Amino acid sequence: MPFVKIWIHAVWTTKNRQPILEKKVRPQLFEHIHQNALKKEILMDCVNGYIEHVHCRLRLRNDQNISNVIQLIKGESSFWMNRQNLIADKLDWQDDYFAVSVSESQVETVRNYILNQEKHHSDKSFAQEYDEFMNKYGFKIING
Repeated sequence: MPFVKIWIHAVWTTKNRQPILEKKVRPQLFEHIHQNALKKEILMDCVNGYIEHVHCRLRLRNDQNISNVIQLIKGESSFWMNRQNLIADKLDWQDDYFAVSVSESQVETVRNYILNQEKHHSDKSFAQEYDEFMNKYGFKIING
């Protein structure tokens, strides 16, 4: 039996970064994402976010890949949210996402960061956070 422990910090946004994830619906959405991931045998540790984005920390099993896991989470969660009519607009997620591995020594730091999104974004916009992630992890955006 393979032993695999690959922690991932994933982030994705609403379509066009629309600020539609109101404070009153975020707990329901994030709890649904968490529980649904577990039902799909996605080892979701925590999920949280703010008005236009979601962060989660999860572990990949040996038979999973990031693309499929994120697609399962995003697709089902937008379907569920739209069926619930919890917000006035339709929830669509942006196609892209951000995902990085998390060192075992940083697991709790990342978890705390995710769980404190509301406080974090009282000081910093998602655009600022996104730019910091892109620079910190050396991602380059290729246009065209």
